[in-house]
Amino acid sequence: MIRKKAYKFRIYPTKKQAELINKTIG
Repeated sequence: MIRKKAYKFRIYPTKKQAELINKTIG
């Protein structure tokens, strides 16, 4: 799951997306 998120984050490294990923990771 983390790998998928990292892949998604790589596609569009947006500030909002980064925040969402950070929240999801912990």
